Amino acid sequence: MHCLGIDIGGSGIKGAPVETETGVLLAERYRLPTPNPAAPAEVAHTVAELVQHFSWQGPIGCGFPAAIRRGIVVTAANIHESWIGTDLAALLQQATGCPIRALNDADAAGLAEMAFGAGKGQPGVVLIVTVGTGIGSALFIDGHLLPNTELGHIEIRGKEAERRASDAARQRKGLSWEAWAARFDEYLHRMEALIWPDLIIVGGGVSKKPEHFLPYLTLKTPVVPAQLQNDAGMIGAALAAGE
Repeated sequence: MHCLGIDIGGSGIKGAPVETETGVLLAERYRLPTPNPAAPAEVAHTVAELVQHFSWQGPIGCGFPAAIRRGIVVTAANIHESWIGTDLAALLQQATGCPIRALNDADAAGLAEMAFGAGKGQPGVVLIVTVGTGIGSALFIDGHLLPNTELGHIEIRGKEAERRASDAARQRKGLSWEAWAARFDEYLHRMEALIWPDLIIVGGGVSKKPEHFLPYLTLKTPVVPAQLQNDAGMIGAALAAGE
């Protein structure tokens, strides 16, 4: 089955058609800048442009940086507050004329990693942590997703974890990789104590440079980098649409 996968991020909106049986992109991904302000109408217009680029008519999956419950946006940690209460699936369906499956962006990336990446065939509890502007999370139990976990917002040392341990925090504070890894390690230890996963997969931008931080982690749980990197969100969104 072929579905269009779209990943809405803070700086860019990207998409590509995906063969959902294999996770292979069927065309080069296309990226447009995220509008500023990234309010619902403006984002819907940009998504429509992306869909038109592929002359797409068919199912679309869309990963979005918020908790999504039955298609409706319920949080706005790193997006415009006007999104809360918006029916994302209905909005994008109206803009594109295509059936839409909307889901959390980290959940989308997690679906891809479990199907075709570092989590393929992994039983038990798998925690996928995406590290970029914020910290996203996707939790799987024997391959089944528990959606909208939002574990990047737990409190550590009086602050949300992603304010201390995201890649944006590393860059904002000018931290060395070793110094940042200590913060990330503290966050993962909290996850380990709360969930006791069998495997932790680290995705997002930092997964391109695992040698810079993996040697500094001190967990009992195995930690591995994601394999699909920037394509994971699109592939997972397409998988969700194919369901």
